[in-house]
Amino acid sequence: MLDSFAQNAAVQEAVKTADEALGEDLSGLIHNGPAESLNLTINTQPALLTASVGMYNAWLAAGGVKPEVMAGHSLGEYSALTAAGVFPLEEAVKLVRFRAKVMQEAVPVGVGGMAAIIGLPDEAVFEVCREAASVGAVEAVNFNSPGQVVIAGLKAAVEKACELAKARGAKRALMLAVSAPFHSSLMKPASDALREKLAGVAMNEPAVDVVANIDVKVHRDVGEIREALASQAAGAVQWVKTVRYFKEIGVTHVIECGPGRVLAGLIKRTESGIEIRNVNSEESLQKVLEEINALA
Repeated sequence: MLDSFAQNAAVQEAVKTADEALGEDLSGLIHNGPAESLNLTINTQPALLTASVGMYNAWLAAGGVKPEVMAGHSLGEYSALTAAGVFPLEEAVKLVRFRAKVMQEAVPVGVGGMAAIIGLPDEAVFEVCREAASVGAVEAVNFNSPGQVVIAGLKAAVEKACELAKARGAKRALMLAVSAPFHSSLMKPASDALREKLAGVAMNEPAVDVVANIDVKVHRDVGEIREALASQAAGAVQWVKTVRYFKEIGVTHVIECGPGRVLAGLIKRTESGIEIRNVNSEESLQKVLEEINALA
């Protein structure tokens, strides 16, 4: 995911910083794999953070305009806060490595699960979760776009909720290949551990507004940021409300920095009238730079 940036100084500096902070060859893992190791959440989280922040730094280094407001989905909130100067990358990668560790430890592998419910309104998803709760804990945890909600909880309860969702007319109810029920109330031990960890992490007031996943608010007080991040581990990601907040405050253009283009698709399905660009390669960086500069 970083091969096209092999000659980009800003991206390579971010990778070097992450390697030194973690004391391991994260960059080698990103470049060479194996995929089984990279897909472990303790490696995926710092890798994605490093890639996203590196691409944002490359955007700025190339003369890209600074944003008026930022947000990130789940782990991406840490990338946004790093980009906003709340903590340096070397602290952020260690923090998300810890986050990954405690989230994985909160529920043993195979006990929990997550599933994407496609084609049902939110209230119907809430109802199937309430019905499936007779089997075990399950709840809506990611509101990604209208008609796309991710649920999480004990695996048997998630599977039961999928059956109920299909019976109610869901287009799809798909179990996800994840190692834990992220953002569910089962993550409370991870949330508590993060809260304690974050208390000892030095933070700065953000230089750019960052919208929090948990409550769709801009927090400038570092104490509030700490609490928002701790709560987020065991709370729902309110991405639909975040995109609608962007629209309400007059955002016209969004630039997604990071591997892939998942958020661009979610934004398009949530609100019309927002132009979206992706910076995920050296080629796309130059193209988006030209397009945005042409608007100035």
